[in-house]
Amino acid sequence: MPVLITSGIVCALRAHGEHGAVARLLTPDHGLVAGYVRGGRSRALRPVLLPGNAVKAEFRARTEDQLASLTVELEHSRAPLLGEPLPAAAIDWACALTATALPEGTPYPTLYEAFDGVLGAVEAAPAARGWAAALVRYELLLLAELGFGLDLNRCAATGSADELAFVSPRSAAAVSRAGAEGYEARLLPLPPFLLQGGAGDWPQIMDGLRLTGFFLERSVLTERRADVLAARERLVDRLKRAVA
Repeated sequence: MPVLITSGIVCALRAHGEHGAVARLLTPDHGLVAGYVRGGRSRALRPVLLPGNAVKAEFRARTEDQLASLTVELEHSRAPLLGEPLPAAAIDWACALTATALPEGTPYPTLYEAFDGVLGAVEAAPAARGWAAALVRYELLLLAELGFGLDLNRCAATGSADELAFVSPRSAAAVSRAGAEGYEARLLPLPPFLLQGGAGDWPQIMDGLRLTGFFLERSVLTERRADVLAARERLVDRLKRAVA
């Protein structure tokens, strides 16, 4: 990657040196890409490099193994959302999850579109219910893209596709009401909106977050989960308070 010019979404930023920063961007065709931004913590660049912002990026590196230098130009700012507790928590979590879970340099075009869609939904929706279901679906898609997808097509116990209502925490497969009889307490609820579409009501959304959260913690965020999952816990706590 001697030179790469691309659109991207800022996912993470960390200080590097006295004034610089390393930014990690999710790009449409190259996946997660990191670069060093000279003056990245300056007054001019701090508002550009906020997580969730869409930028035009130019990466330059002498070799494939070298950390690229990065220059950015703001295409779309989501800074106004960061003053609202729930949207800010949603953006913080979605960006932290993406930056932590994905390997660098692996293209995930479907995931990029979904990620951009979630951020757009947070921006457009007047209330959290308008984007919370999209966030659950994004987490579900991320699990699948990383090889930890849930099998929600047929019951693991009976083979039936009817009345799927639970997911086995062991096999990550759906279980029907008939197949779950007597074992409901050991299973995770499967919210209908993940099968039928739509936004779902708040109990379904909270069940969806519990479902995806269980598998993200078990399969994806195993080594770095303490710091990253704190952002998710803040989001879930704010959602609970918002609908109480």
